[in-house]
This record gives sequence, C-alpha cells and structure tokens, in this order.
Amino acid sequence: MKSLLERPDDQAGHKGHSHEHGSIFGMNTELVFALICGVLLGAGALAGKLGLIDRLSLVLYVSAYVFGGWFTIKEAISNIRQKRFEIDSLMLLAAAGAASIGAWAEGALLLFLFSLGHSLESYAMGRAKKAIEALSKLAPATAIVRRANGTTEMPVELLVPGDVVIVRPNDRLPADGFVVVGSSSINQAPVTGESVPVDKQPVADVELARSKPDAVDAASKVFAGTINGETLIEVEVTRRSTESTLARVIKMVSEAEVRKSPTQQFTDRFQRVFVPVVLLLVVGLLFAGIFLDEPFRDSFYRAMAVLVAASPCALAIATPSAILSGIARAARGGVLIKGGAPLEELGALNAMAFDKTGTLTEGRPRITDVIPVGGTQIEDLLNVAIAVESMSDHPLAAAIVRDGEEMIGTRRRIQAKNMSNMIGRGVRAELDGQFVWIGKVEMFGTNGIPALSKAALEAAERLRQSGRTTMVIRRADKDLGAIGLLDTPREGAKEALQKLREMGIDRMVMISGDHNRVAEAVAKQVGLDEAWGDLMPEDKVKAIKNLRLSAKVAMVGDGVNDAPAMANSSVGIAMGAAGSDVALETADIALMADDIRQLPFAVGLSRHTRSIIRQNLFVSLGIVAILVPSTIMGLSIGAAVAIHEGSTLLVVFNALRLLAYRRST
Repeated sequence: MKSLLERPDDQAGHKGHSHEHGSIFGMNTELVFALICGVLLGAGALAGKLGLIDRLSLVLYVSAYVFGGWFTIKEAISNIRQKRFEIDSLMLLAAAGAASIGAWAEGALLLFLFSLGHSLESYAMGRAKKAIEALSKLAPATAIVRRANGTTEMPVELLVPGDVVIVRPNDRLPADGFVVVGSSSINQAPVTGESVPVDKQPVADVELARSKPDAVDAASKVFAGTINGETLIEVEVTRRSTESTLARVIKMVSEAEVRKSPTQQFTDRFQRVFVPVVLLLVVGLLFAGIFLDEPFRDSFYRAMAVLVAASPCALAIATPSAILSGIARAARGGVLIKGGAPLEELGALNAMAFDKTGTLTEGRPRITDVIPVGGTQIEDLLNVAIAVESMSDHPLAAAIVRDGEEMIGTRRRIQAKNMSNMIGRGVRAELDGQFVWIGKVEMFGTNGIPALSKAALEAAERLRQSGRTTMVIRRADKDLGAIGLLDTPREGAKEALQKLREMGIDRMVMISGDHNRVAEAVAKQVGLDEAWGDLMPEDKVKAIKNLRLSAKVAMVGDGVNDAPAMANSSVGIAMGAAGSDVALETADIALMADDIRQLPFAVGLSRHTRSIIRQNLFVSLGIVAILVPSTIMGLSIGAAVAIHEGSTLLVVFNALRLLAYRRST
C-alpha cells in the first residue's frame, strides 16, 4: 500500500509484507492466521449471545486481535523504523482505538477483514509476479559440454563463449549461441513468442560466426530457454548465462515494474494533496463533540472509521497491478515493454512510422541487376564489391557478398582494408592502394567525392525507375557500374498493418533511406498510402518530429540505424530484438521475434491495459467518494473496512485479467 505520509521515492505501489515464507504454515501462514482470527471472532460473538462464562467473549476477542494483528504489527514496526506511516499502522491505530472504547468485537472484525483481504491481495499480486519469475526458470540449470576427452555435465553459470554444448531432443537450450552440428526445429516461443517452431541448421563458416556472433544468420542462431525439437544438435556458446538474451529480458522486465506510468504519476500527485486533507478532516472529527454535543467516544469512533474509509489503498494499487500484469503478459508473448510509460503510450497511439528494410521487408535483399559501365567486366565489378562489402554487417552488403559469390564463384577473393562507413550514404575502403566507394548516387559529388559519370548516372536511374535499391561502385577515378537489389515485403506485413488500422492507428507512414520510387513500390505492396524516401538518419528524426506535432507516433525499426528516430518518437519499437543487443537497449518496446505480426498483439494488449486502469481508477475513487461521507454519517468501522478491502481486491483481480489476454482479441 502507499503510505499516508508517503516518501517521494516510494516505488512500491502496493502493500507487501516481508514475513518469511518459512513460517509455521509456510507461504500460507498469513491466510491461516486470518482465518483463525475469523473463527475466534465468531466464537466470541457466539459466546456473548449465549451468555457463557463471564469474560470468555473478551478472551476470544483479544485472541482474535493477536492472530489478526500478528503480521500487521510486524509490518507496522518495520515501516515505523523506516519512518513510514503505512495503512498497516493506520489499521492498528483504528483497532486500538476501538478496544480503548470497549468495541472489542468491531476491532477484531476490522483486523480479521484487513488481514484476510491483505493475504488474498498478496496471493493475487503474487500471481502476476510469478508470471515474470517463471521466465527465469526457462533455462536449464546444467549443460552437457563437449570436451577433447569426452563430455561433461556442468552448471550453465560456468559456460563461457567457445564452449560446445550438446542439446538432446526436446531439451531446453542452456545458452545463446549458434548451431555447429545437426539440424532441428526449435520452439522459440518462450523467448520470442513465435507460435511455430523455427528450422535451424549449422553455420556455413564457424570461424566467421565466431568472430562476428551478432551477424550470424537467424537460421543458425539459438537462444537460452528455447526448446529443441526431435534431433540432437551441438551449439557453440556465444554468451555467458548472465548475458544471454533471456537473462537480459528478465532483468529489463524486473526493472520495468518500478518505472512509473503517466497515470501512476497522476495518482501520486493526487494522493499528495488528498492525504493531508483527510488527516485534517480526521483531526477535526475528533473534536466534533464540541459542536455536536456528543460523547468523545462517538467522535473518536467516527474519526477512526473515516480514517479507514479514506485510506487510498485501492487507488495506490489500481495502476501498478495493471501495469505489472500487462508487462508480464507481454513478456510471455515475446514482447518486452520497458515500464508503465511505454505500455500506456502504446495504447494511446494514433500514428506509426515504419522503417522499410527489415521491418516491412524481409531485410534479405537479393541482387537483381548488375550494370557495368566504361568497359568494366561484370566479374571485375563484383570482385571489387565483394571485397569491400565483406567487411560490413549491413543487409545490403551481405546480399552483395552472398549473391555476388554465387554469380562468379567463391574463388580466392581480393582483400580490402580500412573501411569507413558514411552513415546513410555508403562506404569507403582501400583496395591495392586505391580508394573504392560503394553507395547511393547522392554520396557522389559531395564531401570531396567526385561526381558520377553520365553512364553511371544513367545506369543508376534505370535501376531506380524499376524500383530497385541501387548501389554505385567507383574505384579511384573510374566508375565501375551499378548493382540493383530488391527486398521482398515481409510475410504478414499487409495483414498486420490492416489490423493496426482497424485498432484505430489512423496514419501509417513508411520512412526509408532508399530512393522515393523504391519506397513507394514497397509501400504499395504492403498497403500503405504514404512513403517518404531519400531520408538520411537526421531526416528521419525531422520526419518523426513533424508527425509528433499532430499525433502520438511510434517509430518501428530494427533499433540500430533507427535509434535516433526512435528516441524522438512517442514510443520506440524494435523488431527482432532477440538477436540484437542494440535493439534491446535502445527501444521502449522490443518485439523479440523478427515478426511484425506481434505488433497488433502489443497494441491490443496496451489498449486493454489502459481500459483496465481506467476501470480501476473509477472503482477506487468512487468507493472513497462513497465511503467517506457514509462513515461521517455513521457507517461502522467494520463495514468501512469490509468495503475498503473489497475494493482493493476488486481492482487487483480486475488487473489480473490481463494475464489471460489473448492475441485474437
């Protein structure tokens, strides 16, 4: 619970006793004590009605106090030591006040209802916590490691990059890495949320994979916590257990719990004003007898009832319980949401901007055209392009290397060196003492780079007219030609965008560094009306800022080249984050699978979360608005605490409905 005199840095958002689970009845001790309190309370009331042994009712009520107040006292003492005045202290004060005026039965009822409500609330919130904690149990505790003299089983904490682990059929993978032996289908749903197992095969070049583990193809990359299919495979480890994708997700989800959403910040501000007003009201009611001509006993009783009624318990837990449940459900579905703020913002969006390559397209372009100029041979042009692009991790570079080698064979290639990246334009490298430039038409004729020849410009324009991504190659002062590439639209992109439109995302724009014609061709294929091409990274930032002037906009990309644009959007969303450290770090929301179809699920969940939060706020504020005047007019402490605890449980269980959110809704 929030305290009535809350510290500014309090991030708890809900009450939670720190008693040990190793108590008499284990984790259920608090619930058992509450039930014993209820039994003693009932026995005391029965003894009083039947007129049994004198003082027996009092003994039973006092015993009820002991069991009902046991954990409440422990928590109150802990809070007072930390200079915090929590609801636990408030309830003890009200129960002690009831006892002091001889209302033992009502005091025992108050403690019974409070301890019962608290134990049920702790159980309910525990369910949301367990949904997150379950992630940490996905990875196995041990791994079978291949050694020179055989195999050995060892704890996953001791695995280091370079170890080769053997994964038997249907076993969980112990570490992040790449497949070196065997082909299998792996269920990646625990990490990425993908519903269909993904086929995996050994890497083509182990040394290359070892030197560039982040650039390993998705068909060979595997993650800790995923489940192997029917075939035994061997995996070379690329990360320690504490650095695996799963470990990072668990850490980020745990940190996300304490990041406050806009609604949480509002309720905090509200309580900072509301609580002092309530305390002044209670003090005033203590002395109401001066004006109302009633005994101090009645004034004191009414003041205690108002104190219980006005405690903003349900309000304090209304938003955090929904945020926690929403984040837990998203993580289980392969979507990492870094806190309440992006979760709420995502549900309020009415515009989205999409990067083209790797987001709306497969990110696996292929060479469609090679046009040499100035008497250059196709083989020479591709040799130079392969030599330079083999030093880059960019998808276009990988396509040129892969398809170029298929076209001319993988004979011994020439070596380039000293490659430098001209972000958004192209690359420069040295080859046999000469500079080589590969990039967009716009790179040439700027920053001291000579302009292109007429033949090269014509070749590039011809490729652009046909919707190709175009790369021009120059060596020293000679233009060698142009290469045209085509990236295919991502499977499911059109359907995902249509679902987003149905959810109320009114404006969707594709922003791309490619030529306008290329951007427009892809946009048409996936069903987008707007496409902005020829944008440098800084231009993408300006585009996002312009969109934000009239709408709440998300930027969807791969989290690498799009990081600046993401930082300037209302919400930054990265796809395929399971395979990218940069995406995990830079995005507000990370779709772990490289699948745009997760996006409607994330938006739908966020909108459902916002709806739950609104319902919870309505209930919590409504109950306080009804209870305070009711207790002033004479409603008993027992009735007040019953309704008070009931409203708290109601908002928690309402929030837990998010754990059952289904993708189809």
